[in-house]
Amino acid sequence: MESNPTRPSYHHGDLRATLVLAALELLETGEPFSLRALARRAGVSTAAPYRHFADREELESALAVHGLRELMNDLTLDGPGPTTVAEVGEFAVGYVRFALRRPALFRLMFGQPCDDRSDERVRASGALHDLLEGVMAEVFPAADAAVLATAGWSLAHGLAFLHLDGKFAQDNPAAVDERVRSAFAAVFFPSVARPGIEGP
Repeated sequence: MESNPTRPSYHHGDLRATLVLAALELLETGEPFSLRALARRAGVSTAAPYRHFADREELESALAVHGLRELMNDLTLDGPGPTTVAEVGEFAVGYVRFALRRPALFRLMFGQPCDDRSDERVRASGALHDLLEGVMAEVFPAADAAVLATAGWSLAHGLAFLHLDGKFAQDNPAAVDERVRSAFAAVFFPSVARPGIEGP
């Protein structure tokens, strides 16, 4: 049998990670996105991606997991989470910055529902929600943290897509950051004044 000594081994431990990174490059450059194109980008045989991903949907799910984890890392990079309302606003700023830095990946991360084909994707999405709920529980200890997490996530997510879709300009990063901070202040500072909810 003829061999190709330059072809990467299917058995090395980093092949799946290499395929995911190659897929991210395809996604972000807007090149045709398929398992065959992925094989070309990664420099492996056309059969190699199928050893790790049954189809394009499974590959996209792996990319979504990668993106959710990257977003989590970005949000927790500076150590302990927010403890004040103003810091919650900064948390949202980080969320929107990620979306604008990784637009194609961000759209893919949230473009499809989680399903039973990817327990990993369900866990990654759940971890993000748990992080947000923990933040709200810390900042608003007397409030319903789950409800506030949903509200905060919805606000940050909506702002991200309003910028991505051109409804708000994104050419001035400082202005984008201030818009996000102002929106969170407008929504969450009034919450602090409600009876039963202590301020930061």
